[in-house]
Amino acid sequence: MPSSSYGRLSDVGFLTARPFAHRGLHGAHVSENGLAAFDAAIAAGVGIECDVRPSRDGVAMVFHDAALTRLTGADGLVADRTAQELEELSLADGGRIPRLASLLERCAAGTPLLIEVKIDGWAVAPACAPVADALAQHCGASFAVMSFNPFALRWFARRGSAFPRGLVVTGQGKGRWRGRIERALAMTLARPDFIACDIRDLPSRFAARARARGLPVLTWTVRTDAQRAVAAIHADQIIFEDMHG
Repeated sequence: MPSSSYGRLSDVGFLTARPFAHRGLHGAHVSENGLAAFDAAIAAGVGIECDVRPSRDGVAMVFHDAALTRLTGADGLVADRTAQELEELSLADGGRIPRLASLLERCAAGTPLLIEVKIDGWAVAPACAPVADALAQHCGASFAVMSFNPFALRWFARRGSAFPRGLVVTGQGKGRWRGRIERALAMTLARPDFIACDIRDLPSRFAARARARGLPVLTWTVRTDAQRAVAAIHADQIIFEDMHG
């Protein structure tokens, strides 16, 4: 059953110990969510945030978009190709689409990893199960899963997952009351161990209440010195992007 209270885990210090590179340290010549971007983040001593989607044959692949076009130039969807077919495609920097398992191996030496599970539609199991399978093989790593979808976090909770689970939230484009209602319902469903809040929403009463309950508040995607200054006051750690990497 899902946890009955917020702040289920005490060992979440790695979530705030160092900043996280959004999709790795990528830029003009290094593709987002590619192994070169992740290796650069590891070398820089920062944590890594990544996005994960399932292949057609149920393998957790590190990729942000549902469609392949923007990042590979190929047609179709990630979900329509097998893991092997996806690995044969090239990112803009010449690298390949990684499996989550490969990234976990790179992070095993101590690099903290945030895994955002991307969900399309209502069914969460097809996206969550491959992630759970990969994580089960790397119990010693410092990782957490997060998602905009509270039912994804509930899926992990019902299976007794011991790693931290985070709710990703944004109020952008939703209006004051719709955003409040959605966040309240999502918190009730997800019972997260931390939240990842849109930097554009800070400062916010929602984030302040979460911190008062003892939940770490991460904020994304921090790109400017002004946003860093806001995050330093209203959040516990940043997920940042260096467009000059």
